[in-house]
Amino acid sequence: MRICELKQKEIINTCTCKSLGCATDVEFDCCCSRLTALVVPGPCRFCSFFGHESEYVIPWECIRQIGEDIILVEIQEDKCLRKQ
Repeated sequence: MRICELKQKEIINTCTCKSLGCATDVEFDCCCSRLTALVVPGPCRFCSFFGHESEYVIPWECIRQIGEDIILVEIQEDKCLRKQ
C-alpha cells in the first residue's frame, strides 16, 4: 500500500466510535525502514476559521485494522494529542 492511499482513508477511534478524519502525514523511522505513526489534524480552534492548533499522533501499534475505506484505531485521544 502506498502512503497516498493510506492518507485517503478515514480514521475511526474504536474506543469512542468517533471519526478523527484522514491522515495528513506519517512518521517514518529511517533506521528500521518502517512507519511508526499516522498524523491526523486535531480539533479546530474556533468554528474551523483558524485551523488546527494540535494534531493526533497515532502510533502504528494502535492501528487495529486497515480496510478499503477506513482505518480502525484504538487510542486514548488525550494521550495522542500533541500541540503544534
